[in-house]
Amino acid sequence: MFMESVDGRRRVVIEAVEPQVDAGRFAIKRVAGETVQVAVDLFGDGHDAVAGAVLYRHESRREWSSTPLRPLVNDRWEAEFRVEETGAHLYTIEGWVDHFLTWQRDLRKRLQAGSETEVDFLIGADLVEAASLRAPSEDAARLREWANALRERLDAASALDETLTAIVLRYPDRTLASRYERELRIVVDRPRAGFSAWYEIFPRSCSFTPGVHGTFADCARRLPEIAAMGFDVVYLPPVHPVGRLYRKGKNNSTVAQPDDVGSPWAIGAEEGGHKAIHPQLGTLDDFRAFVAEAREAGLETALDIAFQCAPDHPWVRDHPQWFRARPDGSIQYAENPPKKYQDIYPLDFETSDWRALWEGLKSVFLHWAAEGVRIFRVDNPHTKPFAFWEWVIAEVKRQYPDVLFLSEAFTRPKLMYRLAKVGFTQSYTYFSWRNTKAELTEYFHELTATPVREFFRPNAWPNTPDILPEFLQIGGRPAFMIRHALAATLAANYGIYGPAFELCENEPRERGSEEYLHSEKYEIRQRDWDAPWSLKDYIARINHIRRENPALHADRRLRFHPTDNDMLLCYSKTTEDMTNVIVVVVNLDFRYRHSGWVHLDLDALGVEAEHPFQVHDLLGGGRYLWQGSRNYVELDSHSLPAHIFRVRRRVRTEADFDYYL
Repeated sequence: MFMESVDGRRRVVIEAVEPQVDAGRFAIKRVAGETVQVAVDLFGDGHDAVAGAVLYRHESRREWSSTPLRPLVNDRWEAEFRVEETGAHLYTIEGWVDHFLTWQRDLRKRLQAGSETEVDFLIGADLVEAASLRAPSEDAARLREWANALRERLDAASALDETLTAIVLRYPDRTLASRYERELRIVVDRPRAGFSAWYEIFPRSCSFTPGVHGTFADCARRLPEIAAMGFDVVYLPPVHPVGRLYRKGKNNSTVAQPDDVGSPWAIGAEEGGHKAIHPQLGTLDDFRAFVAEAREAGLETALDIAFQCAPDHPWVRDHPQWFRARPDGSIQYAENPPKKYQDIYPLDFETSDWRALWEGLKSVFLHWAAEGVRIFRVDNPHTKPFAFWEWVIAEVKRQYPDVLFLSEAFTRPKLMYRLAKVGFTQSYTYFSWRNTKAELTEYFHELTATPVREFFRPNAWPNTPDILPEFLQIGGRPAFMIRHALAATLAANYGIYGPAFELCENEPRERGSEEYLHSEKYEIRQRDWDAPWSLKDYIARINHIRRENPALHADRRLRFHPTDNDMLLCYSKTTEDMTNVIVVVVNLDFRYRHSGWVHLDLDALGVEAEHPFQVHDLLGGGRYLWQGSRNYVELDSHSLPAHIFRVRRRVRTEADFDYYL
């Protein structure tokens, strides 16, 4: 049986292929235009030379592209290829014994020992002629000429000629090549999956008339200001009818007053459910107009999808089997002890009617995708089965390949990672609670420099409607400046809940709580968007820096650099070709000015230690001439808590003229 299933002439072993997620069970992630760096253990028996290649293709094509592997050390090899199209891609490895390279290697040894014979050259001639049969006409003719020359002259110089080697290696004999047993998957998304700045806003709070419920038209009037701050995604909480039964009042009160608007996450009323528009926001046509106006302003609309229902949602009436009944016949409302959500019924994914439930939920995504929404922020996905998400994301992307999904799951790490593996494009993180130098360094190293980076794409938020961290509560305006600089430069994807963020709203509902006082989740909030303490100009400046510097468009080349002051965090990002190098230094203390020395890894920055280099502070405007790895910084968190340096390295031209790149 073994001899029937294995060709014993295939002598190359392929092991330890990277990257892959859970032995190939899940896909790695990239965006269009990014590189996939592959490493593999490749070796054969005996002393013959081996060679290999990475094979890759878009899943819609049958033909493989190929790029050769380069040897490293200890039978480790590497290669890279670029993915240009969105959609699913496949890659695998081939390895083979290369008799031509073996012949050349052994001929060199024989020549050095003076033991070469005529037969040695004739063997090489046969190998070159065999390569000519695999080559196209022009190269085939050259190889035949070379083979004849080897037979006639027995010329060592010709046998070892680099041009000959290069041509032969283009057409290796893969007849007995070994193929890695798996075809590994890559999900390639459009560029916004890898680089985006989100702005969350409640349309109902956008009215220009105090006390009046806002509409999509009111919210559209805010779009130019949001775009001017440099955001490219405007994210709306649920826009559906809000339930009336057990509606929550202001500050999460269990008793609502007649004029209380309730929580947008308590979805569904007699006007409809997850496919309906809240009538006070407008109509479906008004929503379409908002999406179109956002697009004209350079903003893409993201919509919140929360799979839960108010007690008066039509599904409760039409599909009672989709909810879990208690012994007294009532339906179990949502709880996260000690929090209670009496205005929300969770769906029962263990229902015997689960297939119909899955189809119903899929139809919600497809409905809004058909209305032009291509980004969904999914509320609490960790409270629904992983198998459902793997299925529904694949189903939606089959019809709308450009759809992106953001996972809002603040839960245990393995759950967050599993959601990313099953298909979520981006993921919320623990950034909101990582404040110290050690915490930030350790966490972002995990996200960007370990295998996690192959499937988990972080989206950093300093605040959300649910999360007002202690750092922001007690740190005032400087704390908001610090956290924005960190979020926007540590992560290629980040977002803020505004205008609460730029207006530095930091009053909790009660001591020890992360809930906002007068939370917008339960009431309409109208604000002075032009308040003199607003951070909108500061935010706009950092977002402009992000857009103008490609090094900040990705996370994989994030590197931390030591400082001698634990209140100073220093890190860098670079492009692959090192044409854009950014160094960021942030004062983590919202109370005091701090100074100290940063110790840069100059090799990582492409800087020569013996030459000075210029750093241009893109945020503050200053220019400094530094030399060596150790350089001084000083930052006052009350004025400007961060440097965002563009490193300009000295370049010498042929005319011996220096300039800075």
